[in-house]
Amino acid sequence: MKNEQTAIRTTYFSIIGNTCLALVKGFAGFFGNSYALIADAIESTTDIFASLLVLFGLKYAKRPADKNHPYGHGKIEPLITFLVVAFLVTSATIIAYESIENIQTPHKVPKPWTLIVLGIIILWKEISYRIVLKKSRETNSTSLKADAWHHRSDAITSVMAFIGISIAIIFGKGYETADDWAALLASVFILYNSYLIFRPALGEIMDEHLHDDILEEIREVSTKVDGVLGTEKCYVRKAGMKYHVDLHAMVDADISVREGHEIAHRLQDYLKKELPNLEHVLIHIEPDDMVPETHS
Repeated sequence: MKNEQTAIRTTYFSIIGNTCLALVKGFAGFFGNSYALIADAIESTTDIFASLLVLFGLKYAKRPADKNHPYGHGKIEPLITFLVVAFLVTSATIIAYESIENIQTPHKVPKPWTLIVLGIIILWKEISYRIVLKKSRETNSTSLKADAWHHRSDAITSVMAFIGISIAIIFGKGYETADDWAALLASVFILYNSYLIFRPALGEIMDEHLHDDILEEIREVSTKVDGVLGTEKCYVRKAGMKYHVDLHAMVDADISVREGHEIAHRLQDYLKKELPNLEHVLIHIEPDDMVPETHS
């Protein structure tokens, strides 16, 4: 439960931060004659709704297993991640479209003070990215990682805006559209980040094997249980912040069924104790004289 609470608190941090930044960027872009900043405000606005989705997903994933969901509700996380990616793609498309429109429309050079606003925004978004990414690793949350990348994409958009506005201010007349080109370039970065977020979430939904590190830990810990001679097959799949494991454990072929059953329960309990991220652990007992190739 600690991981779930940490993830939820982190999402509230994202929602509050994005709301404040969307307002600051919107006003600064309007009064500072910068579409790149307005595009940045659009990005932050979509981030607010994306963070709200993440919050909903995290709270839903906390629900305990029930008759209809014996493995819990953790799969909601990658589904929410897909929606977050959809928000990113939508915002990138809007920014690209509006940038092209503004490139073809004459307008004033952005105000110099918008650079100060952008500098502060870039610093804050990078700090936010690092905080949320760290929490996503601590909690093992896919959707929180997606939320972290929202902060990073926002920082990238702001960097592009900073460069574009600087060019427009330094070179003056004839370069008014530099910040619009910057916003257009930022939309490409956002689309690329969308793919980086989407790919692991798709792997989670498809139960793709992406967990070699966890698998090796399981094998190593298993051999410390009295009666376990080694391990054979081991399958790991992720659901939310937890992992589900199917493990074949080898035992002495001459022991009784009852003894094998007791070893399986000891192994199951020990794995959950040593590796708290494991949720469901299914142990299949294999007699050691029937396994042609073993893994220790």
